[in-house]
Amino acid sequence: MKIKDVELRWLGHAGFLINAHGKVIYIDPYNIKEGLPAADIIFLTHSHSDHCSLPDLMKVIKEGTKIVAPADCQSTITKLETSVDIELVEPEMEFQLGNVKVDVMPSYNINKHFHSKEEGWVGYVIKLDGVVIYHSGDTDVIPEMEKLTGYKQPGKEFVVLLPVGGRYTMNAEEAAEAAKTIKPTLAIPMHWGSVIGSETDANEFVKLCSEEGLRAEILEKE
Repeated sequence: MKIKDVELRWLGHAGFLINAHGKVIYIDPYNIKEGLPAADIIFLTHSHSDHCSLPDLMKVIKEGTKIVAPADCQSTITKLETSVDIELVEPEMEFQLGNVKVDVMPSYNINKHFHSKEEGWVGYVIKLDGVVIYHSGDTDVIPEMEKLTGYKQPGKEFVVLLPVGGRYTMNAEEAAEAAKTIKPTLAIPMHWGSVIGSETDANEFVKLCSEEGLRAEILEKE
């Protein structure tokens, strides 16, 4: 998918590839195919193996790849044989990597035990020229999402990537409620079709968003 000058590709589950401003950016690559371009930046949301996957990191890293992750991903990253640059983050941080600006959001469960707030796991708001992309990580609908409405600005595209698989994260109905709160220009379902969740969940999310007047779209897995 092309959004202005930004290319966004879904790699399955919660994994995405962004091509923007000459940079190759990955988020949570998992069970990805061979032959994808080497990463300039990789964002990891938390240490679960379907988000912080050593075999998948090995497929896309190169010398000097920047890996942005919460502290408990470090034990996996240090097993890489290639020299990478690690940036450890926690919720509420803001920083810049060249021309890529990043806000770090909390990501946690409200009424489940899989992703506790105390773990300090994260989602990312990645700000590119004219395009802002929010990858929520594994989360429920959380109060902090209300702050995200400010990212929708005239002339800018605000894209949100939300889990819909249920059990460990939001289900389709809850994700649609999150989208209703955030008010993006485009909502894309993730965290389905692999570990948990089905195309039915993704379609239900798109339908519920449409009923609220929100644009939502399912990306084809690469």
